[in-house]
Amino acid sequence: MVVLVTGSSGQLGQSLQSISENYPEIDFVFASSADLDITDTEKTIAFFRKTQPAYCINTAAYTAVDKAESEPEKAFQVNVKGPQNLAEACAKTNTVLLHISTDFVFDGEKSTPYTEDDIPNPKGVYGKTKLEGEQAIKITWSKYYIVRTSWVYSEFGNNFMKTMLRLASERDTLNVVDDQIGTPTYAVDLAEALITIIRYDFQNDSKPYGIYNFSNEGLCSWYDFAKKIFELSHTAITVNSIPTTAYPTPAQRPKYSVLDKQKIKNIFKTDSTNWEVSLSKALQQL
Repeated sequence: MVVLVTGSSGQLGQSLQSISENYPEIDFVFASSADLDITDTEKTIAFFRKTQPAYCINTAAYTAVDKAESEPEKAFQVNVKGPQNLAEACAKTNTVLLHISTDFVFDGEKSTPYTEDDIPNPKGVYGKTKLEGEQAIKITWSKYYIVRTSWVYSEFGNNFMKTMLRLASERDTLNVVDDQIGTPTYAVDLAEALITIIRYDFQNDSKPYGIYNFSNEGLCSWYDFAKKIFELSHTAITVNSIPTTAYPTPAQRPKYSVLDKQKIKNIFKTDSTNWEVSLSKALQQL
């Protein structure tokens, strides 16, 4: 079984590479943006015809949330045009598409976890382009699993955990926002969940295509997340909690973006570890 992973140099792509040897039955093809530019329609289709993947995990994305406000066309190309091209290529080679989306498709005005049936209402360019990417897939190809996730971090790439540790090595105090609530997601746990979906799809006649939420368990603010990073890494630093209003950014963030994961657990029997347990694992890997 050939599984193509696009955007393989990103943190989720690297997380999939880190667990790939645990699945000898899968022949992984890891393609970075240098190997496969998903914004190029013809090249994407040619790549699929050559590799003939049974599954494609699209981890490629434009994720610079604030920069997207001033680079909407770049965000559109990677987050909308790219997934559409992948869906078209999948349709030509009968490939099942697994696509990663985000909590940013929601406005954050709820106070209970978002389900897959809640109406998206993105606030910024990043969230809007990710939602448009989902919609492009839906109208192009029927065999897809769209997995929405939140606050992704790992020992790979650039992310909040690594930024906090770097800043702590440069400063004595840090100010971190305490009124945005969500769930950190360890990219390696997300990678395992994606493989679980593929194995289920491969082994079962029923194909429960559609949208799913996945993150770790529990919830916290960015301030709580930072405090726990420093506690578990035995880093001495003073952390001050501040409101979002004290740290204005070009893009508006959802105030509350906890995801309800009952659907993915019920269908695929995925494990979802508490975020603090997974954070401890990630810090050990560093």
